Amino acid sequence: MQKPSPKSLIVIAFIGIYLIWGSTYLLNKISVTELPPLFLASVRFFIASILIFCIAKILKFSLKITKKQLLNSALVGFLFLVYGNGVFVWALKYIDSGFGALLASTQPLFVLLLMRLIDKKKMQAKSLIGVALGIIGMYLLVSQKELITNEETLLGIFMIFTCVLGWSYGSVYVSKADVPKNYFVSTGYQMIIASVLLALASLSLGESWSSPLSWSPRVQLAMLALITFGSIGAFTAFNFLLKQVSTEKVATSAYVNPIVAMFLGWYVLDETLSTQSIIAAAVLLTGVYFITSRKREIPK
Repeated sequence: MQKPSPKSLIVIAFIGIYLIWGSTYLLNKISVTELPPLFLASVRFFIASILIFCIAKILKFSLKITKKQLLNSALVGFLFLVYGNGVFVWALKYIDSGFGALLASTQPLFVLLLMRLIDKKKMQAKSLIGVALGIIGMYLLVSQKELITNEETLLGIFMIFTCVLGWSYGSVYVSKADVPKNYFVSTGYQMIIASVLLALASLSLGESWSSPLSWSPRVQLAMLALITFGSIGAFTAFNFLLKQVSTEKVATSAYVNPIVAMFLGWYVLDETLSTQSIIAAAVLLTGVYFITSRKREIPK
């Protein structure tokens, strides 16, 4: 049987982070209506990591990891999964899933600014236009009167922006970090570490734990999809892409994720979006386009 070419794997991986991750906003929103957010994330990543290690063992992948790789995996797991995902899910208690996806679409803007600070990369004209549009789009999103009068919604918005910042830094960091070469195994270590940290955080905050057997069928299905497709499939694809293409290209999932999330939120949960939110989305995504479509500098 012929192995898939690297190009076809990259295409498949992009489809995974575009469509599957777009649906995870809905799945997390469904789950967090019944389950505490940190407990939810801990269970999701613990089960996913065990399945990943079992599959890796069957496929005879090496599970060896150096001390440096373990420390890097712990840092990346915290940025991506403990803070970037766990706190994000918590914030979904206060805002719609589609709106949360729109806020998350600012990731390329954060990635660009971090690369400017960390790698001292100069901003091109297109990048500056993208940053300006991104700031305008963010302002339009969070300046709506119905949001300003709701303190819990404002808190949710603020925390999501900090999650996006953490996720963006993790994306820049992991592209150069020493982590296990096998993307599947690397994902497994990040998730097992994150699940333990999330469980400790959940217990320290006094979240109530429950058996999966007591969850409603709707939440059970949502968690099953989050574990198999969202965690094992899409997150492995994400780690793979960070080592194959530029960080900014991986961040282009911000184009598609909000559209998928908004459609599913409207179709399944009857979520509504104001005209100002739709205009903000158009401005924001145009800014993302300018940021990620700029010309690459060719090293001399």
